[in-house]
Amino acid sequence: MSKKAILAFSGGLDTSVVVKYLQEKYNMDVVTVTVDVGQGDDQKKIAAKAKKLGVKKHYNVDAKKEFVSDFIFPSIKANSLYQKKYCLATALARPLIAKKVLEIAKKEKVTALAHGCSGKGNDQVRFDVTFSSGSNLPIIAPIRDLNLDRKTELQFAKKHGIKIDSVAKKFSIDQNLWGRAIEGGVLEDAYKEPPSDAFIWVKTKNLATNPSYLKIQFEKGVPVAVDGKNLNPISLIEYINKKAGVAGIGIVDHIEDRVVGIKSREVYETPAATCLIEAHSDLEKMVHTKHENKFKSLVDDEWSWLVYSGLWEDPLRKDLDAFIDQTQKRVSGTVKMRLYNGSLRVVGRKSKYSLYSYKVATYGKGSTFDQKLAKGFVELWGMQSTEANKLQRKR
Repeated sequence: MSKKAILAFSGGLDTSVVVKYLQEKYNMDVVTVTVDVGQGDDQKKIAAKAKKLGVKKHYNVDAKKEFVSDFIFPSIKANSLYQKKYCLATALARPLIAKKVLEIAKKEKVTALAHGCSGKGNDQVRFDVTFSSGSNLPIIAPIRDLNLDRKTELQFAKKHGIKIDSVAKKFSIDQNLWGRAIEGGVLEDAYKEPPSDAFIWVKTKNLATNPSYLKIQFEKGVPVAVDGKNLNPISLIEYINKKAGVAGIGIVDHIEDRVVGIKSREVYETPAATCLIEAHSDLEKMVHTKHENKFKSLVDDEWSWLVYSGLWEDPLRKDLDAFIDQTQKRVSGTVKMRLYNGSLRVVGRKSKYSLYSYKVATYGKGSTFDQKLAKGFVELWGMQSTEANKLQRKR
């Protein structure tokens, strides 16, 4: 039986190089799989590139709907931001891509699973854990296993006539419907400001002189309409990506702790994710008690850490989903956001489940809150603190 590997194939530098390494260094036939999660690539060109590289068979899988319903929407419900910054765009897509690769691997009866991840990044964990959770086949990662660097890859690509676009020569890019990750090149200098040509979603120059507004409607924690338009999930995210991006919203630039222990400088474009997570979190504050919000923030952080760390398949993630889904039953309403010159601010919110009461909160006449009751409450609330201070003064 001939050796045959199946490779998650994007058509970029890493996976293109890996095809040739699998063929030449590992003496394997290669089946490639491209999973469309909204990266906006020309799938016909990717298929043609795979064929030119000599793969035995190429598959293209459209998984955009599944990506939104089963990965992005749960992440919105969890207000998922790794280290309070990163919306997990790449981290969310990897287990879905790996799952689709496994489905085709069974059909093709391959002898090994392969990916183009390095040994420095997080994606190796996400692919390996998902692959190992669903298969006993060996995993081959040539870039990691052969300790390849980017310069060596570029030279190898040139030697084999592998065409690499100009952006890939400057940066390492990963993109899907939920976000765009930009690494490498000049960005490896943590003090250097990212050049304008690093960004394609978020406008950085000649921004509008007047603010724009975004109204997002949620039903049970899921966005269902924007600016009064009932859009399908994919179109809704694309709409917000465009509108917020034009307003300069969605650039994230931070120092991130990778799973393997490396601190890395990460730059992202996440216009829709920035708006939707901020709006969802704000709506939760209105409909949940302070106790629910406090505890859910702990759950959200753990959920985000699991996904970032490649543990999508861990039972704990599903356990947390059950709790999160329970909390979303009252997260319905509309949030109004002001977008201006790169800044984002919630300026209004409403919900039929709102725990905010104007009659209680108002300082005007007609308030139903009896201020006289507060005196005894304050004395009891601060009793231990005041007594501790009195005792310290005596000593």
